[in-house]
Order: sequence, then C-alpha cells, then structure tokens
Amino acid sequence: MPLRIGTCGWQYDDWRGAFYPADVPKRAWLATYAESFDTVECDNAFYRLPTRQTFEKWAAALPDGFAMAVKASRFLTHVKRLRDPAEPVKRLVDACEGLGDRLGPILLQLPPTMKADADRLDACLRRFPPSLRLAVEPRHETWFTDEIRALLERRHASLVWSDRLGKAVGPAWRTTEWGYLRLHEGRSTFPPDYTASALRRWRERIAETWRARDEVFVYFNNDPGGAAPRNAKALLNMGNQASS
Repeated sequence: MPLRIGTCGWQYDDWRGAFYPADVPKRAWLATYAESFDTVECDNAFYRLPTRQTFEKWAAALPDGFAMAVKASRFLTHVKRLRDPAEPVKRLVDACEGLGDRLGPILLQLPPTMKADADRLDACLRRFPPSLRLAVEPRHETWFTDEIRALLERRHASLVWSDRLGKAVGPAWRTTEWGYLRLHEGRSTFPPDYTASALRRWRERIAETWRARDEVFVYFNNDPGGAAPRNAKALLNMGNQASS
C-alpha cells in the first residue's frame, strides 16, 4: 500500500533543532524536508494563498515524485462557506497549478459550525477541474449521511479521515480510490505526540480499507515541538520494518 506520509506545513520555527539542523537557513527548509518525506500539506494557503510564482519556486525545490497537497483558502471555506465558489476556486486553482506535477490533492476543510448543505458542496466541487483530486473534511455531525456519502462518491472526492486525541472524528468512509487522513493531536505522555500503538492502529485501519495499490495521504497536524515530523517518521519506519 503506497502510503504517502508527511506533515501539515513545514515552516514552524520550533522545528529548528528538533527537525531541521540549526545551521540550515529557513529558505532551504522545504528541500531539507523533502529528504525525509515525499509529501506535505501546504497548510498556510488556508490563511493566505501563495502566488503562482511562489508555488513554482517550491516545485523547483522538490524532487520528482513529491506531492504537495494544498489546503483551500479560508475565504472559500470559512468566509464564503462555499457560497459563490466560482471566483475563489479559480484563483486557488490558477495559483496552485504552479506546482505542476508536484500538485497533490486539494483539501477543503469546512468550519465546525457549518451544517450539511449538499447543494452548496456539490456546486463548489463542480467548479474544480476533474483532473484535480479533492478531499473534504466536514466537522459537523450533520454531514455524515448517506446523501453526502453518495455526493462525494459521485464527485470523486475523498472524505477526510481525521483523528483528535486518539479518537476518529467522523465515519471511515471510502468514497474514492485514494485516501486522506489528518492526525491532529495525540494523547501520549508527551502531548501532542501520538503513541506507537495509536499509529499502529491507524496503519491497520488503512490496510483494512484500502488495496495495496491505492494511494493514501497521511498528514500530521500536531506541529508543536516537532511532534509532527517525529510522528511521521515513526509511522514511516513502521512500514519500512513491515516490508523488510
């Protein structure tokens, strides 16, 4: 099973020394990150969408086969709440296509207070080019219905699996031929780290759901203190041990 394991972002100051060598300048962090992982989620695009030129610069620093997922702007998901999606979707796509073949899935994380609206979600998803992979992370319980599952399947959008404090948030639906998992916060003795047993359980759940040839993106969002790259490496090493 081709697990693509990485972190939600890479530009955290407290990773210096914990993940990045102290003498590596910040401008070289992305290339240094790519020496350990083959994917990353561009989380800062949620707060401020980078320009196409910035995405092109990042792509030039990344090796062949690397995939950068991009979190959609909060203007689309939290301010507009998916209303009138044409202009913000076009702006997002025009910018992140600067990544070229390094572009991974586009993540739409919905506000926790946003209740299910199938028509609004459908109208938004239809604005994206069919060649792009879309992942949707609803955070209100009203989204978890047969209607929404059928909509995601019809639009070939992946329901994001997510974990907070060791517990799955939402159902473990498989709505596409690829998967997307976000691990927000562990509950080890040293939070926000995940325990080895919690990571093994997630590997087992993925293996139970996905075929060996399916691509599953896994991102750690527990960035404080370098927990995210530490846990990502641990999960990656579990796979290496299993295949050796």
